[in-house]
Amino acid sequence: MLATRTVVIGSRKSQLALVQTHWVQEQLQNAHGSQTFVVETMSTQGDNILDVALAKIGDKGLFTKELELAMLSSTVDLAVHSLKDLPTHLPEGLILGAITARENPADALVLHAKHRGKTLDTLPAGAVLGTSSLRRLAQLRHHAPHVQFRDVRGNLNTRLAKLDAGEFDGIVLAVAGLERLGMGDRISEVLGPEISLHAVGQGALGIECRAEDREVLELLTPLCDQETTVRCLAERAFLRALEGGCQVPIGVHTGVAGDRLTLEGMVASLDGQTLIRDRLTGAVSESEALGVELAKMLRGRGAQAILDAITAEFRS
Repeated sequence: MLATRTVVIGSRKSQLALVQTHWVQEQLQNAHGSQTFVVETMSTQGDNILDVALAKIGDKGLFTKELELAMLSSTVDLAVHSLKDLPTHLPEGLILGAITARENPADALVLHAKHRGKTLDTLPAGAVLGTSSLRRLAQLRHHAPHVQFRDVRGNLNTRLAKLDAGEFDGIVLAVAGLERLGMGDRISEVLGPEISLHAVGQGALGIECRAEDREVLELLTPLCDQETTVRCLAERAFLRALEGGCQVPIGVHTGVAGDRLTLEGMVASLDGQTLIRDRLTGAVSESEALGVELAKMLRGRGAQAILDAITAEFRS
């Protein structure tokens, strides 16, 4: 029996972050009625720097560092992240305590009203799409060379406002984020894996906490989803083995059938001209090893040269 304590949950201040955090708070409260769970909000570097492309800032801990420092100083007890924003290497003393059931991990095309009824393939030549993700940029350049792209920053509502003001013909966002905010009706097209492999961890929430806080780890147990965890650990191992961060053109797609896990991975050049993609199937129990093996396969086919060139470009 856990001692009754007030558990402080850390969160970014954006509307989407708060929706996700309050959902976790509600799930925890329902599972542990005798505990008290409160939310503490803060801004991260990624929230505060909005006039520079994410890839140029350097993305290690861009949306997580401040929350992690608060956990290490015991100001907060756990933090709720969109798992795709959580680096694959966590600070010493912190652990990924739970991965929640995944929402649709796909990317979504959201078009301006003047393009109602169109899809990515039927957009007019020269149409301008906004995205801050190099992963989306590289794959969409490969699939839709008739479209132009421009960086767009800000939270989800800010990006939609820029779209509605006519700054873009469309923007590309995560299906999960739109649906969590009740904006699924804004989606013009869900981009399947044949067009865009999603980000590592996309659609799932990752709950980070102190590794030695056994009470909090026990409290998080009811939120852990086994299938999502297996899939996301394979994806994160793949990304870690390629030494890639959140803002490199690396995409994945996973599926579980019985005790078998299929992992598909992709690395692409920024211009979309070169796209290296492959898949592996193995035992669910070997999910992380599968990710490492697939990374080795892609590296052997030229993926490392692509990643090295991109790193050099953004350092120059």
